[in-house]
Parts: sequence; C-alpha cells; structure tokens
Amino acid sequence: MNNLKIICDSLSDIPKNLREKYDIEMVPLTVRFGEDEYKDGIDLEPKNFYDMLREGKLPQTSQATYAQFKEVFDKFIKEGKEILYISGSSKATGTYQSAVMAKNDTEGKIYTFDTLNFSYGCGMQVVKAAQMACEGKSIEEIIKELEYMRDNMYVVFSVDDLKYLQRGGRISSSKAVIGNMLNIKPILEVKDGLVTPVAQARGKKHVFAKMVDLAKKHYTEGMGIAIGHGDCESDMTKLRDMTNNELRISDILITDVGSCVGSHAGPGILGIFCVK
Repeated sequence: MNNLKIICDSLSDIPKNLREKYDIEMVPLTVRFGEDEYKDGIDLEPKNFYDMLREGKLPQTSQATYAQFKEVFDKFIKEGKEILYISGSSKATGTYQSAVMAKNDTEGKIYTFDTLNFSYGCGMQVVKAAQMACEGKSIEEIIKELEYMRDNMYVVFSVDDLKYLQRGGRISSSKAVIGNMLNIKPILEVKDGLVTPVAQARGKKHVFAKMVDLAKKHYTEGMGIAIGHGDCESDMTKLRDMTNNELRISDILITDVGSCVGSHAGPGILGIFCVK
C-alpha cells in the first residue's frame, strides 16, 4: 500500500480527473471579486472566472494560508501517512512559505518541494510524483525525478489582451495600448520561478508558430507535453493541431489555466508545457 500522500496547491492547474485518478490533495488559493470570495479550482470554475473578467470585474488572489496547510497536514499525518507537498513557484506567492511554517509545527514526516513554476509547469511535476508514488517508488527517487523536471521544465505562453499584464505591473500602460492596437503579442517563458519575455509576434498565427518553434527546441520525445488555455477553445485547438503537426505527438494533454494565473494573464492565455 502506498503510504505517501501527494499534496499540491491550485497554482498547479491539474485537471480534476487526474487529481482523482492519482489521489492528489489540492490546497486552494483564494480569489476575490469585491466582497465575493472563492476557493480557486473548487467553487470557481475557469469558465465562470473568465466570464467575470470579460464583464470587467477585477480579481484579487491571495496565497493559501498556514491554517489551510496545518489542517490538511494534521489530517493525513493522523492517518499515518508521509506527506510530499509540491508547490507553485515560491517567487510568485507566499503559499510555499505558508506550507513550510505549517510543516515546522506538525509532528510527522513532511517533505516540501518548490517547482519554481506555474500552472501545468508545476502540475506536470505533481502528476509525475503521484504516478511514482502509486508505483511504490521511494521519496528519494521521487525527489530526484522532481529535481530533474524542475531543472528541465520548459514553459512558453502568450496572452490575448495586454491590459491584464499591464494591471499586474508586468508591462507599461503605453506598451499595452500600442500592442493591442497593432495586434502585437508578447511571448513569455518561465525562468527560475519568474515570468520573462522572450519574443513577440504580430497576429495569432505567427504567435502560435513561434510558440511551437520554441517548444520544438526544448521538447524531448516521450517526456510528455501539455497545452493550457484560458477559456479559448478554438485558439487552443489551432495551437494543438500545429503542435501535433510539428512535433508528431497525438496525445497532448489539455488543461484549463485557472484563476490564479488567469488573474494576471486574462482570457485567451495559451501555454505549452514540456520537459527537455
């Protein structure tokens, strides 16, 4: 019997069917629209979230708390489990620190791992750990694999409307206005736990082609690949088909980009996730 409980936070954007399949516990971050408060990924579905953004509502997100982690850790330690908590990037949220504080106040074997990534760049690492736990691999083997994935994870993404990056202070308001007017989209990567611009392209077709080209340089056959999207099914389908044609992969995992990342990127975010 597997005695290791895998825990993640909602920054990981893991599809619900995979969380259920591998018995992954998710600790949600909080999303607020004015007075209304939601648990990310639990009582706020991505479609509803992006609809609210399109209506002009402004979200605020806050980290998962010490109390949330303490409750979850206590529960599984009482059940006699060892725990591995795998977090979204500690450079973007205090969630990882909340978990470490709760771990330090809890008796029992609890391991923490910072993926230094977002969305399924984190989620892919969580799912791999859960698969290995189900196969009965040791904690040492799992951590070693996670360290490899963390160091070799490649994430490239683009946004559809620059005003969300501007609101979050990622770009200036003048850049956002000019970029939207000229249909110039930034292409961004995740490096060392932070988002960094890598290129730009004009028009969706060129954006998708550039993203696929960048992913092609980093993708290793057999290592798995995923596409995440912010409520933009038709764009996602085009990107998936281009990725299939270029990389000759038929089993691309599709996932929703949740409200924590979506708050900063807006509807229409598209990302490719793979391991070098």
